[in-house]
Amino acid sequence: MHVSAKPDLMTVEDAIKLDPEDVAALMAKHVSPGQQRMLKLLGFDRLLIDHAEGMYYVDQGGRKILDFFGAYGALGFGHNHPRILAAERAFSDARRHDIAIAFMSQYAAVLSYDLAQVSPGDLDMAFLCVSGSEANEAALKLGERAAGRRKPTVLYAEHSFHGKTRGALSVSDSDLYQADFQLLPRRRKVPFGDADALERVLDRDRSICDAHGVIWIADEVQCGYGRTGRFFAFEHENVVPDIATLAKSLGGGKTAVGAYVARTPVFMKAYGKPQTALIHGPATFGWIGTACATAIEALNTLYDEDLMRNAAEQGAYLLERLQSLQAKYPALIADVRGRGLMVGLELSDISQGMPRGTRTLFSSFDKRLRGALTGIVGALLLQDYDVLVAFTEYNRNVIRLEPPLIVERSHVDRLVDSLDDLLSRGVTRIVLDYVRKTKLSH
Repeated sequence: MHVSAKPDLMTVEDAIKLDPEDVAALMAKHVSPGQQRMLKLLGFDRLLIDHAEGMYYVDQGGRKILDFFGAYGALGFGHNHPRILAAERAFSDARRHDIAIAFMSQYAAVLSYDLAQVSPGDLDMAFLCVSGSEANEAALKLGERAAGRRKPTVLYAEHSFHGKTRGALSVSDSDLYQADFQLLPRRRKVPFGDADALERVLDRDRSICDAHGVIWIADEVQCGYGRTGRFFAFEHENVVPDIATLAKSLGGGKTAVGAYVARTPVFMKAYGKPQTALIHGPATFGWIGTACATAIEALNTLYDEDLMRNAAEQGAYLLERLQSLQAKYPALIADVRGRGLMVGLELSDISQGMPRGTRTLFSSFDKRLRGALTGIVGALLLQDYDVLVAFTEYNRNVIRLEPPLIVERSHVDRLVDSLDDLLSRGVTRIVLDYVRKTKLSH
């Protein structure tokens, strides 16, 4: 019997010893050269993270970076929360079973129970998976089966994002992400938050909504799990959807967990019989024990540490301070908006920060340069102030702030004070400083 020789594999120890240049080369060759060029443009290729704790990343040189990015909301508990780490370690040390698709899983059962307890109304049936996209895919399939074959049309909102898998992508309003992929048929886009527009569409096409109503899916993957000060963002409106999806912080920042919770009648209509129960049953890793146990501990930690109240209070303080900053720099900051710890700081088009006599000239470049100032500000926040923020594809002028729910008032002050100091330079100097530092580093 021929036995293949072991390839020239690298180890975890090898990975730990790599420097930024080595990692950049591997990323460009084996992961995504385009993504690596973007990281280089922002200056994010010049450091490697060694470890992370609480509100901070720590690089290989010991530099602490304040995290107001929060991995798009996936780090609700910050980095390596000790209680969640302990639960994950204890589960592994006890050699509990992880893959249990041949048996019942006590951990999947308890996580599903807990999700039902934190959900309003009769959102009592849970489906577990590993990502937000998968949760939304499963929710779309559940909604289609429950609605019946004569009502397969899906309405989705303008500027929405629900994932990059086929079904979720079909209801994500992005030319960039949708590209030229073949998408689901029978979709209609409506303005976000415009009830009158939605009603007009429903009245015009009774195949979408008959006397029995529609099935509403609320995507809470980013805005849920306490980020806005309530467990679900829809709770602020005193409404309950038919299906709600979750992911991101559901895994406590240590494991990949996604889920939907559905109203019992909707779930039973789709999958309530033994012959239909496995049409969209759990995937191999949907019930993985370590992930479920970690998510159970995370949910308990969320309530025990009163993190939703903290999100509401610190979010209100963050908005207050950013609004004061907007009043100080009205030519640079176009808008401040959000709820809880999900906040957008929209910078003006780059021409608005130029000297008055040159604004008209530069305004012709605004569309082409949209997002340039945001990227430069984000890069300089990291380089000069050790603060990490995020951006968004839908409006590239927006700085996206989704810090962990453990954030404190002092962290908010540091972010806003850093922004204040940076914006005080004015657009011209900000751009020149970025160009100078980029040339020096490369």
